[in-house]
Amino acid sequence: MHDAPSPSELVAAVKSFIDDAAAPQLTGHAAFHARVASNVLATLLRELEQRPAAEASEAERLRSLLDAPENADLAAMNRELCTRIRDGQFDAATPGLFKHLKTTTISQLAIDQPNYSGLKAALSEPR
Repeated sequence: MHDAPSPSELVAAVKSFIDDAAAPQLTGHAAFHARVASNVLATLLRELEQRPAAEASEAERLRSLLDAPENADLAAMNRELCTRIRDGQFDAATPGLFKHLKTTTISQLAIDQPNYSGLKAALSEPR
């Protein structure tokens, strides 16, 4: 059985090394690149920790919205959603559409830009 270290633990260890050991000793362009690398690793950690649940929730909403089968592929459902919006089958009045788009956007922002000023406000609003 392989149970440790997990991918998240490995990424966190590298991030910790950059933040605590390497970056403090760097200056100029190298220090900038260390901050960029640390930010990339932080995003990767959020991807590993949050993406599975976000995608499961997104797929559930899409299955309901599109009346898709349980085994429908997320990417295929997103393409179908785009097609229905583009073709005018779905619009702002479509029940559940706005909630789905808002929830999906908030989930993506939480991963990509967790310090985005509008995210905190959006998270405090009732869904």
